[in-house]
Amino acid sequence: MNLSIILTYRCNSRCSMCHIWQHPTLPAEEMTPATLARLPSGLDRILITGGEPTLRRDLEEVVDILLPKARRLVISTNGLQADKLERIARAHPDVAFRISMDGLGLKNDTLRGERNGFARKQETLRRLATAGTRQVGLATVVQDENCDQVFELHQRAKSIGGEVAVAALHNGFQFHKIDNEPANRIRTARAIQPLLAEWLGSRRPGDWFRAALHLGLIRKILGQPRRQPCPAGRDFAVLDPWGRLYACPIRPDLEMGDLSKQTWRQILRGPGTAQARTRVRRCTHNCCLEDHIDSAARRFRFPGLSRWQALRWILAGKLRSALRRPIDFDQAVDFRDVAHSSVARRRESWLGKPFRPAFQHQTDQPYGKYNNVMNK
Repeated sequence: MNLSIILTYRCNSRCSMCHIWQHPTLPAEEMTPATLARLPSGLDRILITGGEPTLRRDLEEVVDILLPKARRLVISTNGLQADKLERIARAHPDVAFRISMDGLGLKNDTLRGERNGFARKQETLRRLATAGTRQVGLATVVQDENCDQVFELHQRAKSIGGEVAVAALHNGFQFHKIDNEPANRIRTARAIQPLLAEWLGSRRPGDWFRAALHLGLIRKILGQPRRQPCPAGRDFAVLDPWGRLYACPIRPDLEMGDLSKQTWRQILRGPGTAQARTRVRRCTHNCCLEDHIDSAARRFRFPGLSRWQALRWILAGKLRSALRRPIDFDQAVDFRDVAHSSVARRRESWLGKPFRPAFQHQTDQPYGKYNNVMNK
């Protein structure tokens, strides 16, 4: 199982597509390292995320606790606090770092509400490389405003020996957003094609299958429904900052248990998990989270394609790539099937704008109003 651990909802970015920073948690109420120590060993991947995890003063202690519990430990960060990340990299070269970068230069700073954010991230990447970390890459949320820079971000990640992880816009309780839809779905979806073509042209078979798996991301952007059962609650789960375990970060009604009060075994064998998994089987949300792609890769499943269809598309793409001809994406994706976006206005940039956060308390019930927001 993959586990995403949201250490805090505090964040020093002000992203237009995620409003976690408007609803921060109180440090005194956030789960402690002792709670995280109750997690079992043998997890596939642990993703440390937020909010912004570097705002936790005990992040280095948390890493020491979590590193032995998974085959791979990844820290997802905005990269604005290089000192702390560099110390972790020097102490643990096997920890992977994923720096959120949603564009080049001012584009990143505008979308993520970060003063000089792009320049600071560049410095963090340099310092991590100097520190000897073996795995560093970028993470990008593909949207109307930055889709024309996705391939350039891929090239930048490639230049530092890493990869770019691309995600689509999603609504959900974790993001406190209900307007995360592309205005021009076809343009946004088409912008990912050069990246997939690059992977198909690679010498590494893993890149070929990665391209096929990301056809599901194109379908998500177009608004097409999921074509395979969702593995949330089985192949992956999410811990919120208070230690409550959810099947996914989209639906607030999929709470499985509370690690601060229960053991991991009690949670997975409890009624909350059984109920959440039943609801997941009936879920109609159109999601394509990173964990969906990772789960499909581990199980050798391709969203919307049989294994033979996926292999045939890969082989045809490799041949066209060798002949320097464009990849036929329309063979695998129906670009005529496009959902109507109901969003009336574009997401607002918060760069340089004043804002007073509304703190979330452990006893609050802040998630309910997001339950019926569908990711169409």
